[in-house]
Amino acid sequence: MKSIFDKVSFDCSRNVTRSYSTSFSSAVKMLAPSIRQDIYNIYGFVRFADEIVDTFHDYNKEELFEFFESDLDLALKNRISLNPILNSFQHTVHAFNIPPELIAAFMSSMKMDLTKKEYKTQEEYQEYIYGSADVVGLMCLKVFVNGNIEQYEELKHSAMRLGSAFQKVNFLRDLKADHDDLNRTYFPNTNLNELDEASKKVIIEEIEADFAAGFEGIQRLPLEAKFGVYTAYVYYKKLLSKLKKTPSMAIKTTRIRVPDYQKVGLLAKCYVNYRLNII
Repeated sequence: MKSIFDKVSFDCSRNVTRSYSTSFSSAVKMLAPSIRQDIYNIYGFVRFADEIVDTFHDYNKEELFEFFESDLDLALKNRISLNPILNSFQHTVHAFNIPPELIAAFMSSMKMDLTKKEYKTQEEYQEYIYGSADVVGLMCLKVFVNGNIEQYEELKHSAMRLGSAFQKVNFLRDLKADHDDLNRTYFPNTNLNELDEASKKVIIEEIEADFAAGFEGIQRLPLEAKFGVYTAYVYYKKLLSKLKKTPSMAIKTTRIRVPDYQKVGLLAKCYVNYRLNII
């Protein structure tokens, strides 16, 4: 029975999420059970695509990505895939009518990472962020609103800004690894050697503006999604706060993280705020 295969596929997506990101996995657990699995399915898909271009250095990345893209097209067309991650993802795509242009934009940005090393203009930078982060936020929003087109349109801008904020925090946190290990620079005209307090301040202010716009949308999310998304928001805000307090020289040499004990405290604070209807 295909239901057994689907369950195995869903388990794979959930395990991928838990294995690759304990923080995101914790936030997903705060979502209502009715939508939790579909967010795992989206994360599993985007994570596997990202892993191909970021970590499989001893293999032919271009060829692997082509195989993955071809399998994705077949999965969406046939509504089944022997790749359990793609089988899970196609299930969510069809269940919530995720537009194909969102998936295409994501794959386009991932493909950029195969060859593009530097983003010199604001336009290139925004194009990459839209495909790598904004559309992921929109995919999740499709699940959160459960087919409510009017609500999707109302929250679309905020979801994109929140996705941008998360991605830019990752860029700043991983500046050293991206530069040294992958030879990439995402922030326009700001490579590892040029990051100083002035350029860091500009980046931080840009991210804070994204967070402010994203929070407006969180406040209007359906109850099934609000607590989980708010939890992720608070975690990334804490990470940004630590980056803001870290001298630019230190960001160049180390990866800033939020310790586990602080994550527990943040979760408790999120729960209190949620129960008191502060968000």
